[in-house]
Amino acid sequence: MSSRTERILKVAHERGQRTLSEFDSKRVLAAYGLPISREILVSSQSEVKNAAKKIKYPVVLKACSADEAHKTEKGLIAVNLASQAALVQAFKILKKRAGKSYMGDYLVQEMVSGSREVMIGMHRDPLFGPAVMFGLGGIFTEILQDVTFRIAPLRKKDARDMLRSIRGTKILEKVRGMPAVDRDILCHALMAVGQIALDHPDIEEIDINPLIIRGTRPIAVDALIVLSNKESKRKDP
Repeated sequence: MSSRTERILKVAHERGQRTLSEFDSKRVLAAYGLPISREILVSSQSEVKNAAKKIKYPVVLKACSADEAHKTEKGLIAVNLASQAALVQAFKILKKRAGKSYMGDYLVQEMVSGSREVMIGMHRDPLFGPAVMFGLGGIFTEILQDVTFRIAPLRKKDARDMLRSIRGTKILEKVRGMPAVDRDILCHALMAVGQIALDHPDIEEIDINPLIIRGTRPIAVDALIVLSNKESKRKDP
């Protein structure tokens, strides 16, 4: 069990949060060995510029707050920013869209490019417990609904079966000049999400969508963790 995760969840509960910010959600995932995008949390325009210099252009800029779970729908994401001028302009636009009442931070993130996207999730079923999900990601999640589920804990065999169970499983193979996806990384990610749920019963849902396949490696570029509002579910650290 990760002590970092315990601290993040403890603070979130003390603040009365029902969700973790994208940044904190990814810190939980990273603590369990999931591959996440390189990113820096900032609050001001000068910090935005400094972060982009460290990460290198092009970058993505996002509003980042536990209260902003639907950033895309609200226009609080700017992608493929290739210069400081474009980044500063995007920061001004996002800040205006977020409104004067917005008290959150901003996330400067590497621009991860790839033609294939998958997703991993977890939903805590009241009868069966944590169910781990795998399927096609990005816009295809809702359009095709090509997903499969397994109850945690997962063995590597279970994870491999999940990769083969979706209708679009060939997207993971060598296709159209693209290399085969590293299935070991995906298997570890699926098992790790199940372990997160088992270690932390106060986590109600996990949504990692998408994981963009860059070369052979899947990288989580967005994530959301939803918490239970029942304090009784929490384990003592």
